[in-house]
Amino acid sequence: MTETETYVGIDVSKARLDVAIVPGEQTWSVANDDGGITELVDKLKGLTPKLVLLEATGGLERRVLARLVSGGLPAMAINPRNVRDFAKALGKLAKTDRIDAIILGRFAQAVRPELRAIADEQSQELQTLLTRRRQVVEMITAERNRLFATDLPKTRRTIKEHIEYLQKSLNINDYDLDQSIKQMPVWLEKVDLLESMPGVGRVTATTLVALLPELGTLGRKQIAALVGVAPFNRDSGTLRGRRAIWGGRAAVRAVLYMAALTSARWNPAIRALYQRLKAAGKPSKVALVACMRKLLTILNAMLRSRMPWRSPEIPA
Repeated sequence: MTETETYVGIDVSKARLDVAIVPGEQTWSVANDDGGITELVDKLKGLTPKLVLLEATGGLERRVLARLVSGGLPAMAINPRNVRDFAKALGKLAKTDRIDAIILGRFAQAVRPELRAIADEQSQELQTLLTRRRQVVEMITAERNRLFATDLPKTRRTIKEHIEYLQKSLNINDYDLDQSIKQMPVWLEKVDLLESMPGVGRVTATTLVALLPELGTLGRKQIAALVGVAPFNRDSGTLRGRRAIWGGRAAVRAVLYMAALTSARWNPAIRALYQRLKAAGKPSKVALVACMRKLLTILNAMLRSRMPWRSPEIPA
């Protein structure tokens, strides 16, 4: 690293962007609106930073990230957990927007995460529809639980009306998802290919295409680690701890889990693995995680080879 290399950390909130330059820890803030973002992009262009790093904060970062990238700046968003762990390692226990921006800049300087391309506008639209679908499904589940827990007729009626409304919203969302997929031939080809595997439905295939664009381009170990279904060692000295999965993309894991439940019954390759692990005395959850990993490995191989499902399985 040369002395001239500059790194930028940006802490994103709803109303403001806090910016830090590393080295030097110079900080300032701008409004999180069109005018403030334009001012930020123009100023950073003059600094020619090596990397501009933001936290992935539930979508608040998308607008500024898109503007930074379209302005020719090397910008990316990163998992907040990584930055929090880095701050703890530095002994930085205090937390303010200014401190967070400095920590992001120092993380960029020290770790230099590999720059990843951001999703295009259509991919972001698909991701937004999938996120909204998950939210609506969670609300329907919560309302059904409330319906089960009450006997008051008036309350039950209002809950049923809300469930009907949410179900209509879910149907509209599913229609919009289907139309988005059909408008992109490349996506449609991938979704149809993934759906050829027993246990993988439209929602699972669409989620994988939208939220896991690396599928089909990485090896089986790399894709498993990226999703968060690869077991990590927990050993120290003579202690051999239980292996556990950690990190990864929670939304992808959620649909893989449901697909694994179905595949353990109807997919011959996954069913055989599940039954073998259960017969060996493995807990059901451990067996299902192994099925998720196997399912992901097969789907990765299918996209890499551009070949549909073949029973019993595609060699990984």
